[in-house]
Amino acid sequence: MDQYYTPSSINRDKPVPNHDIIMKGRKKIEITGVKHVESFDHEEFLLETTMGFLAIKGSHLKMQNLNVEQGIVVIEGKIFDISYLDDQDGEHAKGFFSKLFK
Repeated sequence: MDQYYTPSSINRDKPVPNHDIIMKGRKKIEITGVKHVESFDHEEFLLETTMGFLAIKGSHLKMQNLNVEQGIVVIEGKIFDISYLDDQDGEHAKGFFSKLFK
């Protein structure tokens, strides 16, 4: 992630954005607190949020809206699964690949 944000570009006085998920009828989902869109295709989105990595699985998924400044992503399609890939129990979150290859 250092390739996207240098320490000088991070505003340390800025509060950490809230992380919320709002789903409307399994067809549309709005996610706030998104730091980075790691990968996406029509079956899965992988997002890095302020609360850890979030995977959204489904079919015919497409990104309707992406607001990088506010950390908001809106995804449309048939949503099957929403899951976090790392634990947030006080220890610093490990990277996505270390969780994937456990």
